[in-house]
Amino acid sequence: MLKRFAVALILMALVFSNAYTQGKFSGHVFADYYYNITRDASFNPNQTAPANAAISGSAPGNKTMQAFQIRRVFFTYDYDISEQFSSRFRLEADQSANASNGKIGVAVKDAYLKWKNIFSGSDLIFGIQPPPAFDVSEALWGYRSVEKTIMDLRGIVSSRDQGISLRGKLTDDGMFNYCVMIANNSSNAPETDKYKRYYAQIYIKPIANLQTTIYYDYKAQSEIAHAYQTGRQLNNAVSTFALFAGYSQPSQYTFGIEGFFSITSNGLKDTVAKSYSSKNSLGLSVFGSYYILPELAAIVRYDRYSPSMEEKGTDPVYVGAAASNNVNRDYIIVGVAYKVDKNVSIIPNILYEMYDPPKGTKSPDASMTARFTLYYVFL
Repeated sequence: MLKRFAVALILMALVFSNAYTQGKFSGHVFADYYYNITRDASFNPNQTAPANAAISGSAPGNKTMQAFQIRRVFFTYDYDISEQFSSRFRLEADQSANASNGKIGVAVKDAYLKWKNIFSGSDLIFGIQPPPAFDVSEALWGYRSVEKTIMDLRGIVSSRDQGISLRGKLTDDGMFNYCVMIANNSSNAPETDKYKRYYAQIYIKPIANLQTTIYYDYKAQSEIAHAYQTGRQLNNAVSTFALFAGYSQPSQYTFGIEGFFSITSNGLKDTVAKSYSSKNSLGLSVFGSYYILPELAAIVRYDRYSPSMEEKGTDPVYVGAAASNNVNRDYIIVGVAYKVDKNVSIIPNILYEMYDPPKGTKSPDASMTARFTLYYVFL
């Protein structure tokens, strides 16, 4: 038994050594100490509370809650199979996705094969991968360790999906680029229905430091039953449009603005007129950073998010907790990022969110959380 175990260890070491010499491992961690300075009592999950509230998502719990947390760990292996094929496999340990025993869970974040230059200037990618929704804006924002970009944060588009995409250049000089993708719309989980999501993006780089994107996706969903006409089914698909523009001067400053508009067909029911209308969501994010010193940057961001721009009838969509879920909210982030080492950053930051009053009730009290964020690369 001991000999078999020793042989197994040697074989594993050989395999690992061979893989390591041909591929590349990488990893990074987002960790915090946070303290909830103020909260509305309704943030208790058993009472009325704004759903997908940025503060409750980033730093959970009621007023005076404090904790150390490892918010996210990525462990990635990239491997060049040949000149034409490459692959990525990434594991993620996410505090919001606990295992069955309540401990931090681990899941597959990326698992894809890339067929490089399948035709001139374009790559074909199959598997679990990032959709093209906000990869450009997230890279310019540069502080994913502090917060997600607005469409990711508000659950408009998942950061991963499982499907097939084609990405490449529209012009040889790289000024105009594109991505099209068809996927399950199940994030990195197995598919549960026949409906798919269709993505498209145009990425424009008119000059070296300026970049813009034009984005659209169509999320097919099962039809819903008409409450007032027996046997009639209604389309419930979702269309999302987004624009982004950003400018950066390396090691000096960055500035970006991102907005989206999402339409859910027949998402609102008017119980008085006995009719349906679209539910429209709107979001705008403005962010920037300024380098005070080469290793010290000030960061600031402002988001305005409207989960629903209409309030019609007395449907449960706008009653009780659901009414709070659909309130407009303003989200402000301020912080200072200090790069202790090229692979280690310490980022003190403040998260502040305010809410408009839900229909017929007072607005929840604003929320504020102070955080001490640590970001480091360990491979």
